[in-house]
Amino acid sequence: MSAFEFFFSFYGLLLGFSVAELVGGFARVLHERQSVKFGVLTPLLAIFVAADIATFWVQAWSIFRPAPFNFALLILGLVVASTFYMAAALVFPRDAKASPNLDDHFWKNRSLIMFCVLGANLLMIGTFVALTAPSGELQVLLPEYRWVGAVMFVVLTFAAAIIRNRTIVLILLSLLVLYHAYNVTKAAAALVERGGWSLTQSPREAGS
Repeated sequence: MSAFEFFFSFYGLLLGFSVAELVGGFARVLHERQSVKFGVLTPLLAIFVAADIATFWVQAWSIFRPAPFNFALLILGLVVASTFYMAAALVFPRDAKASPNLDDHFWKNRSLIMFCVLGANLLMIGTFVALTAPSGELQVLLPEYRWVGAVMFVVLTFAAAIIRNRTIVLILLSLLVLYHAYNVTKAAAALVERGGWSLTQSPREAGS
């Protein structure tokens, strides 16, 4: 087992719990759909949190794959994944019958959820900068145009956490979801451009 496989067996498990919380929460309110008023805010928030959790799987592959075994990295993974778990656990109410209006639940928990997501992202950005800046790899791995996206993400997430106007928060959440959708579309386009992948060759053989 490689150092990354050992790290990811722990980190990926914790992130998986966050996804399970989101899916389980949605299943609970779906089960009570006859008496629950969904609205649009909570579903948008759930999509945003789910997409952001998925980006951390990608970041783990990009950032931690070359890393050696280190106890500090396990603690870092614990903090990041636990922060996401708290955010995911708050998106949907524990008792759908006690919170029949999801918009009300959203306003009670929105700030904490957004700050959890923001905190996890800032921690990962800080780790990335600390690893790549001293070696001069920062500009190569994260060119200026990508910094624009990172800054935009931080600003929009912070604004969505503190602004109380429903229309503005709806717009901010929509922009954050569109930001993730844009990145997914780019990744899918790159996959199509490469012609997909071989089902009969191993990844090493296909790349040779």
